[in-house]
Amino acid sequence: MKLQLFYAPQTCATVPYITLTEAGADFSTIDVNSRTGDLKKPEFLKLNPKHKVPVLVIDGEPLTENVAIQIWIARQFPQAKLLSADPKTEIKVISLMAWCASGIHPHLTPNARPANYCDLPGSEESVKRVANVMLFEDFKIADELLAGREWFFDAFTAADAYFYWCFMRAISFKLDLAAFKHCHAHYQRMLVRPSVQKLIEHQKKVMAEFAKAA
Repeated sequence: MKLQLFYAPQTCATVPYITLTEAGADFSTIDVNSRTGDLKKPEFLKLNPKHKVPVLVIDGEPLTENVAIQIWIARQFPQAKLLSADPKTEIKVISLMAWCASGIHPHLTPNARPANYCDLPGSEESVKRVANVMLFEDFKIADELLAGREWFFDAFTAADAYFYWCFMRAISFKLDLAAFKHCHAHYQRMLVRPSVQKLIEHQKKVMAEFAKAA
């Protein structure tokens, strides 16, 4: 089986990079620059007309959308227990990932591209403020879920990988996240996992290559 992950630094393609590594999968990355139009090139649009990463190409067939990709990885590599072996917990893991995808993620994006959410000149900071009110509500819920726990469930799952990206992205926007001490603790635990260390090294390498090519 040939696996190719289309990856862009700091994007949510971080999530399958971590879970593929956790699963011990043999995969390669095709690194794309989301800031210079790579995602709208014809060759990429053939794989994903939604012009977004991640895309996981499985024996030549593209799979898009993070929740679907995580479910595929978990089913293909059951020994990694990325969704939990317990059916009730499995559904809860998927539910939490869906919340990351459809709830938290859209509240992060206005920090990077506020103009996509309002075309009124000078409204960018207002767009960010409104989005961040909702984002902080999300993090408050996550903080309560993580209180007294290492992971969202009894062991590490794909949901932890997804939330790691969400919190990491918020940190990159230099938001004041001091109130979310359990989220911070979770983030620190994620940082020492070998899969995340591998991700960080790859991200540094790719960003340096992109900067050199600019």
